[in-house]
Amino acid sequence: MIQIKKNNVLKEPLYDEDGNITDFTFEFDMEDIELPLRINQSAFEHKKNVQWVNNQMIIIDKKEDRQTGGLLSWKEQQKLNAYKEFYEKEIKAMDLILGEGKTEQFLKAVKRKPYYSMFEDISELIEPLLPKLQNITNDITTKIKEKYSKKEDNVLE
Repeated sequence: MIQIKKNNVLKEPLYDEDGNITDFTFEFDMEDIELPLRINQSAFEHKKNVQWVNNQMIIIDKKEDRQTGGLLSWKEQQKLNAYKEFYEKEIKAMDLILGEGKTEQFLKAVKRKPYYSMFEDISELIEPLLPKLQNITNDITTKIKEKYSKKEDNVLE
């Protein structure tokens, strides 16, 4: 059997409010040089998403409301649709950090549907890991220098 070895992968399990381990684990490749870039991009996307949904609420509020014959008015339906799209955008932004599909797995583990402050909540959970993640670039640079700066005897310079 051939098995791939995962070196330098930071794994942190998620605990529920009672202190029990859930079936979700935060997993970060400590040699992924693009991770710091994705963290920055994720924060940028989150700010853009919040601005977008706030603008949508202003636009909807400026329009005339009408009854739809259902439980919700037209404006209320439009607002819910905007929030639904906002949640989808937020999941994509958080997936930049956690990995594709991982935000949905996180929500399933905490038994929640997407919600307005999920980006902040997940960010707060991974905040203690950020110092380790921020050292990625420095660690990789050091490893590369150590590996390739070895001088060999009998080599023409």
